[in-house]
This record gives sequence, structure tokens and C-alpha cells, in this order.
Amino acid sequence: MQHVAQFEKIESDVRYYCRDTPNLLVSARGAQVWDDQGTEFIDFLAGCGSLNYGHNHPTIKAALLNYLLHDGIGNALDFHTEAKLDFITAFSEIILVPRKLEYRLQFTGPTGANCVEAALKLARKFTGRSSIAAFTNGFHGMSMGALAATGAKTPRQGIEGLLQHVVRLPFEGYLGSGTQDLQRFSEMARDPSGGVAPIGAIIVETVQGEGGLNAASDAWLRSLAEVAKDIGALLIVDDIQAGCGRTGSFFSFERAGIVPDLVCLSKSIGGGLPMSLLLVKPEFDVWHAGEHSGTFRGNSLAFVAAAAALSFWIDREFIGDLQERSRYLTSWCDRVALEHRAAIVRGKGRGMMQGVEFASAAAAKQVADRARAKGVLLETCGPFDQVLKILAPLNIEHDLFHEGLCRVKAAIEEVCGAALPSRHKAA
Repeated sequence: MQHVAQFEKIESDVRYYCRDTPNLLVSARGAQVWDDQGTEFIDFLAGCGSLNYGHNHPTIKAALLNYLLHDGIGNALDFHTEAKLDFITAFSEIILVPRKLEYRLQFTGPTGANCVEAALKLARKFTGRSSIAAFTNGFHGMSMGALAATGAKTPRQGIEGLLQHVVRLPFEGYLGSGTQDLQRFSEMARDPSGGVAPIGAIIVETVQGEGGLNAASDAWLRSLAEVAKDIGALLIVDDIQAGCGRTGSFFSFERAGIVPDLVCLSKSIGGGLPMSLLLVKPEFDVWHAGEHSGTFRGNSLAFVAAAAALSFWIDREFIGDLQERSRYLTSWCDRVALEHRAAIVRGKGRGMMQGVEFASAAAAKQVADRARAKGVLLETCGPFDQVLKILAPLNIEHDLFHEGLCRVKAAIEEVCGAALPSRHKAA
């Protein structure tokens, strides 16, 4: 791999994914990726959830090519454009209206962190409060405000003293934490002697993608929404990775029956292109014109791709297949965990955002390495990288999904030994 030396010479040492998969990738379609030698990979990474509809989906690609062929405007800041109008109309009619949700749409810079920064800034402006509550194992981005709310130690190194005004709460299940801990926090926040500064917002992922696929229960989320209301804080749901269908419904919080005050969307909202969208309840939209901006908040190509991707959400076959694949993945994770219960603690996650937690981080890494050698792109997550994460495109072909899971299971068996007797047969 002669190209590796060139990357090592020129690119920063901060690069990450290419260290485990140094191949020179050249093309992709659906859930398949090929390198310059023709080696095929089954994609169980999906751009960290930015490719929910796979690589180069024909519907999205056709819309983009047509737009470019007709000299559609590219970056339009926040000018009114046909591309933006088509997207906001489709988003309202396909996503918001059927769910009886009333949000205003704010387009921030193109990354998830940009969206989180806008949400935190707006919550602080509206409430007049500086402190934010965030959760153990939460991940919200690498810029200063988002990083302050992020629990992971590694990205915070060197600037800990600058990451202030965040109260850390235990996520559901953390050392046995549950709704009682939320209620205790609520009482402390309302107690003049509780020692908790007034909270402007509570930010949460319903399923913690980087934190280890920890999934909050509906009851816990409903309790959290009540606590936010009781203490006068805005509830921000970071749906950057768990949203856009990744957990089974378009928004990850739908099943809990809550309506967050602010919702952060990015990754797959742009149909695979950089885009970020903050949903704001109208009563909290207190910005002055130009008070928060971003040069690439008018990425028209992303608007075109995003509008095309929304068409999938009026396709009953797509939605039905998504539910079927989600059930299949749950079954696979549970069976593999049962058959390798000496090495695997449990299956984790929700929808098409699931995986298995190993008792040993070293075993998880070995399995991931073996799986990549068998042609599956995937990663580990969690505080010790002990969780093997399956993040395939939502519309992956059933046969290809089965084949990829078979390869992962074979990797598990090579590292952890033969499966223990079970009444079920895993893929």
C-alpha cells in the first residue's frame, strides 16, 4: 500500500479510521465499498450514521445530478432559494405535520457540533442561565460548547479548564441510575441550598452512539422531560446520530411521547451531504437577525439531497423493511450474546443502532480487526471501546445484511471460541 506513506507524510496524525483500514477506497454503492484493488467491504459503519440511505442512492444521486446540470446555485448563505423551499416544504409535510409537531427550522453550519452550539447558545439566551446539564457517556461534538457537554476524557484533554458551566448527571443505567436520580437532581436544582446553579438546558441523546449504545427507556425520558419543565430548563434532544430513522422512527424520541424544546439534527438529514438543522419550538425562537450564522448554512446541494431522502418516508415498504431489519438485528445481537455469554455481556442499542458489549475491550478490538479482515467496515464504541457497533445503512439488502452479520459472527468465534449450546441458531 504505497499510498499510506504519502498520507503519513502529509496528513495530520489526528487521522483515525484509516489506521485500522488503510486501504485506498475508490467507489461505493449502497452498503458496499471497494478499494483500488477491487476488494469489497460491507459497510457496517455508514459514515458514522451520516449514510442512513447508503452510498450513492439512485434517487438522491439523480436529484443532485439534475440540479447541477441545470446550474443550480451552490452556497446561498440564508438567501431564499428554490432548493431550500423544496426541502422545508417536504420536511414540514412529510415529517412534522403527520407527527403534529410545530418547530421552526434553523440552518446552522454543516456539522452536528455547529447545531449543538446553536442549541446551547439559544437556550442560554432564552433562559438567561449559563449552566447546562449533560450526561455521563454523552457525546455532542468537538467544539468548545459541545465538548463541555461531552463526557469522554480523551477529546477534553488539554482544555479542561475552559470547559465550564456543565453539570454532569448519570445517564439511565449508569451504576444503577434511574428516574430516582433525576428526581433527586430536580429537588437539588429547586432547593436554594442545593448547590446547583440555575440550569438553562438539559441535553441528552436517547441512544448514546459514541458512549456505548446505551438506550434510555421511554419512562426515563418522560421523567427527564418533566424535570426540565419543573426546573425551567429547555430540553435539547441531540438526535444527530440516533435520528433520521436510525432507531426505527424518524425521531428517536417519538416512542417516548415527548416533544423536546430543541432538536439537533445532522449526519443523515442531508442525505449524505454536510447539513445541520436545529428544530426550535416557536416560543423559543428569540434570535435577532444575524445573531447566529455560518457561511455554509445554505448548502443547496444538501437541501436537494435531503429533500430526495425525505421521499423514502412516504414509502411504506421502506418503513416496513426498516422495522424488519431492526428486529433481525436485535435477534442477532441477543443470540450472539447468549451463545458467547462467557465473552459477551449483552446486546445493546435500538433499531439499526445496535451491537454487543464484550467483557474485555481487548476482545472487542480483536473481533473488530478480524471482521475488517473479512471485509466488514465497523467500529467499537463505549468508554473503553468495549462495544462492537453495527451501523449498517437502513436500507441494506437483506442478503447483504445477513452476509455481513455472518462474517462478524465468524470473527467472534475466532476470537472467543465456539458458540455455547443454544436453542437458537444465529446468522
